[in-house]
Amino acid sequence: MLHVDLLLLDLVIVLAAARLFGAVARWLGQPPVIGEIVAGILLGPTLLGPLIGDRLFGAEMRAPLQALANVGLVLFMFVVGLELDQKLVRGKGRIAVTVALGSTVVPFVLGCVLALGIAGDHVGGDKTLPFVLFMGAAMSATAFPVLARILTDRGMHRIALGGLSLAAAAVIDVLAWTVLAVVVGIAGAGDSEEQWKILLTVPYALVMFLVVRPLLARLVPAYEKAGRLTPSLLSLVLIGLIASAWATEWLHVHFIFGAFVFGVVMPREGAERLNHEILERLEQLAVLLLLPMFFVVAGLNVNLRALDLSSLGTLAAILAVAVGGKLLGSYAAARAQRLPDRPAWAMAVLLNTRGLTEIVILTVGLQKGVLDDELYSLMVVMALVTTAMTGPLLRRIYPDRRVARDIAEAERAALGVAAAHRVLTVVPGSPAEQAPLVDLAATLARAASPSEVVLAHLRPYPQGRLEVGSGLSSELAELAETLHDLEGLAGTVRAHGPEVRVVSRFSGDVAAELPELVSGAQPDLVVLPADVTGYAGIRDGAVCRVVTVSPAAASGLQDSPVRAPSGSPDPAARASGSTTGPIAVHHGSGGDAAAHVALTLTLLQDRPLVVTGGGRASALAQRLAKLGVAATSGAVPAGALVVAPDAGTAVDGAHLLVRAEQDADPVDWAAAVSALRAPLPHP
Repeated sequence: MLHVDLLLLDLVIVLAAARLFGAVARWLGQPPVIGEIVAGILLGPTLLGPLIGDRLFGAEMRAPLQALANVGLVLFMFVVGLELDQKLVRGKGRIAVTVALGSTVVPFVLGCVLALGIAGDHVGGDKTLPFVLFMGAAMSATAFPVLARILTDRGMHRIALGGLSLAAAAVIDVLAWTVLAVVVGIAGAGDSEEQWKILLTVPYALVMFLVVRPLLARLVPAYEKAGRLTPSLLSLVLIGLIASAWATEWLHVHFIFGAFVFGVVMPREGAERLNHEILERLEQLAVLLLLPMFFVVAGLNVNLRALDLSSLGTLAAILAVAVGGKLLGSYAAARAQRLPDRPAWAMAVLLNTRGLTEIVILTVGLQKGVLDDELYSLMVVMALVTTAMTGPLLRRIYPDRRVARDIAEAERAALGVAAAHRVLTVVPGSPAEQAPLVDLAATLARAASPSEVVLAHLRPYPQGRLEVGSGLSSELAELAETLHDLEGLAGTVRAHGPEVRVVSRFSGDVAAELPELVSGAQPDLVVLPADVTGYAGIRDGAVCRVVTVSPAAASGLQDSPVRAPSGSPDPAARASGSTTGPIAVHHGSGGDAAAHVALTLTLLQDRPLVVTGGGRASALAQRLAKLGVAATSGAVPAGALVVAPDAGTAVDGAHLLVRAEQDADPVDWAAAVSALRAPLPHP
């Protein structure tokens, strides 16, 4: 008999614990789901013991709690599907499927091997085959809802990496559920004779996209006619949502996919206001009230009291297989699809998240007798560890500033605005003397298209009082001459292709204002002399690549011809007697940025390249030579323009010191050479 008073008390305890531990987890930099699952574990026999735990959360109470939790899960997965930007994965299905296969096959095989080793301690002979397959499926699963929650918390669902991760996770979980259905059938438990229903998954998907989607599009004119989301319209959405979830549950796929697919097939074009109102109605109820209950209820089944020291070895093996298999399989597959190194690792870390889906799979295994209580508890600990490690690893591999940059680029792309590669040049003193500095900036700007050069020049206010008379006229004349010189430099830059902007004004404190000006411009590259006022503040505050020009570099830069749009050396530079001497780069640990700058100057100025620095330098020189670059390794020739990495200390003989941008990706040298050799845009 259901005791309503006890059910209401359980709801109060569960929701309060979920909010409290979820807030603690968020304060610790973890997704709230970690705190919610820990709350469930603490409310279960692990902390409260069988006496209090069974009184509060006995078998008769868990069924209604589980039902409410499942409703919250249905609503949340619908919200995730509705908010998914399908443009992010359009044309990238092959990448998502390939990564999903790598992220599934490797941990599945390793999980099966581990299961064969521990089967004798946990299952009988007739359960060995389903146990082995089940462990493989459990190791290869990815928690799609938890992953979606992590991505939405960081705003990564709005960028291509987040969309790809969600797409790959969806494929992974479909594979995991398919294997789980096979396991249940082999185990001979429940309604295994109906496992053929999973074959109807493809017809279900076709019906959803070819029949249901056009029908849902009719909601838009009905909404516009009513002017608001009426109860009738919301009821139609909820009926369709629950029917879709029921269909996939009946197909033995799992109801979360039916809810997600229904969100995906909701209309997009012209339905922005409709979807916004639906989200307002459902998101608060799903995320804040019902969904946390699922994680808490799942934790109630864990009993860590039953574990002893002998279980630690098994736990270590489980973690090694789960983490190693996921990371290596996902990363290798992503790199095989030419995903850059950093996004590939970020995607691997994301797909290592297990949380919710793992808990659901483990619960099924426990109910079907494939897992015993000890192994169930160990696997739940694995799910918690792999989910908890996602946040810290992701922030280290893909920091918030990279996410913000990717979001900005995605928003510009959605508006059809191409982001220009911005090179900011700090022009000190008399602009007329800074032609070599600006020529260098113009050359580096030509490495990308479209590009923009910003010439920043701040002048201190004149000393003493300004009087109306000759003094003021003199200052105005000097300012006019400075602007004229800056415009002359700007014209030189424009002649070689990039757009140019000039920022020039008086300043009461150049050393303080110049770093703020540089930071506010959000450049991709900063070029500045080492002796400029406020140099330390600019260098330390910049998050992009910084090229520092030493005071002794003027002659070397002056002899550096900037390539004209036609691809031949600038006739004006050739007429001035400039040479095409070699460019030398000190390449070593952390020196990719310096070598990339040197490569840019080499190819755009038609100069040879000398790479120094030992084994890595020799390997880079050989690699570039194979790509057709005139690159060698050895001693720095006399008269070479020397580029070196900026490690915070002076480098003897260096003309340019290059500090890499924060969180820089390794340079893809083949792609860099190909891009620099592409036809330059005509001005």
